[in-house]
Amino acid sequence: MKHVSLSVFAVSSLFALNSFAAGVLTQKNISLELAQMAADAAVENCLHSGYQVTATVVDFAGDVKVSVRADGAGPHTIDASRRKAYTSASAKNATSAMLTTSQTNPTAQNLGQIDGFLLLGGGLPIRSGTAVIGAIGVGGAPGGPLDEVCAQAGIDKIKDKLNP
Repeated sequence: MKHVSLSVFAVSSLFALNSFAAGVLTQKNISLELAQMAADAAVENCLHSGYQVTATVVDFAGDVKVSVRADGAGPHTIDASRRKAYTSASAKNATSAMLTTSQTNPTAQNLGQIDGFLLLGGGLPIRSGTAVIGAIGVGGAPGGPLDEVCAQAGIDKIKDKLNP
């Protein structure tokens, strides 16, 4: 009987531990330092190409960590870069890929109607291993593919610091 009691106690303790652990999450997130470095590098890359842009980096939840606006960047670039970053973080995908999917897949044609989403190239997820820890959005270059090149330059600047 003593062994049965100990077994029941051990099993019930495991269930209690699992219940407690199931309620606590540990998530990776981009730091302010890395967000600033990525945004600065993206803006600098676009400036070298002659484009005045805004780069916004959001955390894993889509909340703004940092936004950098080049001198001469249009006022619309602030919201465009933020929405691209939010879209990318939320969907864990590049906004250019989401645009293509919305144009070619009838079941995804309304993706752009999701509040806060902007389906234009220039938004890229930032990953540490397989986890999306944030995203960068760039707005202001003459076309989404050029915005995306600058966003990638921002990620490339910090890629050595993203290892899990």
